[in-house]
Amino acid sequence: MTRQHHGRRPAGRQGSGRQGSGRQGAGGPRSGRPDAARNVAYDLMRAVDERDAYANLLLPALLRRRGIVGRDAALATELAYGTLRGLGTYDEIIAACSDRPPEQVDPPLLDAVRLGVHQLLRTRIPPHAAVSATIDLVRHRVGPGPSRYANAVLRKVAGRTLEEWLAIVAPPREEDPAGHLAVAHSHPRWIVNALRDAVGGDVDETAALLAADNERPRVALVARPGRCSVEELIAAGAEPAAYSPYGAYLPEGDPGSIPAVGEARAAVQDEASQLVALALTRVPVDRDRDWLDMCAGPGGKAGLLDAVAGQRGARLLAADVQYHRARLVWGTTRSAAVVTADGTRPPWRPGTFDRVMLDAPCTGLGALRRRPEARWRRDPRSIPELTRLQRLLLDSALRAVRPGGVVAYVTCSPHLAETTAVVDEVPPERAEVLDAREFLPEAPGLGDDPHVRLWPHRHGTDAMFLALFRAK
Repeated sequence: MTRQHHGRRPAGRQGSGRQGSGRQGAGGPRSGRPDAARNVAYDLMRAVDERDAYANLLLPALLRRRGIVGRDAALATELAYGTLRGLGTYDEIIAACSDRPPEQVDPPLLDAVRLGVHQLLRTRIPPHAAVSATIDLVRHRVGPGPSRYANAVLRKVAGRTLEEWLAIVAPPREEDPAGHLAVAHSHPRWIVNALRDAVGGDVDETAALLAADNERPRVALVARPGRCSVEELIAAGAEPAAYSPYGAYLPEGDPGSIPAVGEARAAVQDEASQLVALALTRVPVDRDRDWLDMCAGPGGKAGLLDAVAGQRGARLLAADVQYHRARLVWGTTRSAAVVTADGTRPPWRPGTFDRVMLDAPCTGLGALRRRPEARWRRDPRSIPELTRLQRLLLDSALRAVRPGGVVAYVTCSPHLAETTAVVDEVPPERAEVLDAREFLPEAPGLGDDPHVRLWPHRHGTDAMFLALFRAK
């Protein structure tokens, strides 16, 4: 039996809020408590389903609140994130082992079974332990009756390896490349097609990109210049980044325990985000006084731009249309002025700024490694509205910069509709397209045109797009 997810969420990701026989909600079981790691992973999945929680924000809070550290915290993280990434694959396998499709299984039960399938197929947990622990979880969090269903499904799943199951449930690659990749790498088909277009149609490279999306990303740090050094982060246990002169990677541990991070002199920031901000700062200009970050929330790029501007005697204005996001920016910056403002109807006068960062709202398809549930939430029907907004914001950014000034157009998405289709519409009489690759000599393989493209499978970063313009 083979089913395909044609751009829809897997079963149970609809935020239905149905509890069925799951009488415990997000609390603990009535008796015989399952282990802490599986409990917190289960609670995270239910929160993602019921109230569209963000896994990367909620999980650290759950672990802190329950005092889960060390190996238990690592197991909870692997179970929760791994299962959320693998939903598309796991639902196909569950369908092949069940008397009813996943969309007809009560969501609390389905999430527990998915956790069990992940343990069986993608961890080193012994099969008998994975099945037994999942049955205990179902019995105490969902009910004794549903545990019999879970037991029957999981014992069938345990009979084959992941590779053997994929040979059964995934369409043949030679007949349906996108369908095969969607099941094998657990991405909606529309995202597979979009990413395949973005890498030029190569199926093997698309597979490598999808596989990289399913790898757990390393924790990337930025040392904000003038406030912290990479050497200080290395002394705290980090390793130098591959490309960014201000970047480092933390092999293990909580970044919040590093004093520089706690004091906002350093921060968690993907290396791609650091690089595109640095590229903007490296373009020569004949006046370098006033900088703007138009869509600054939650403040990662603004924090780095603020630090670099401070070293040069420049001033950064950071704006965001949402007040709560502007508040986050205020916490990441030291010298910047922070305002709540709509970039499409800006309060600043035209021709005010020397450098403008436009990190445009987008689908976020480049950050699927860090937001494992996002692939099931994104809807291709949102793209026309997003691209209309991106065009309006880019037009506004070009108006905000003075002649000779520089605009950086950035998206954390490689989708062609959000990248080249937007920037190619800028009239040449209005702005000169700069070769952005020249300003990031540290990074290889940035693309064949003047724009910068960073990739998980090539650079170990989020997928990020950068175009640079000099206003005329």
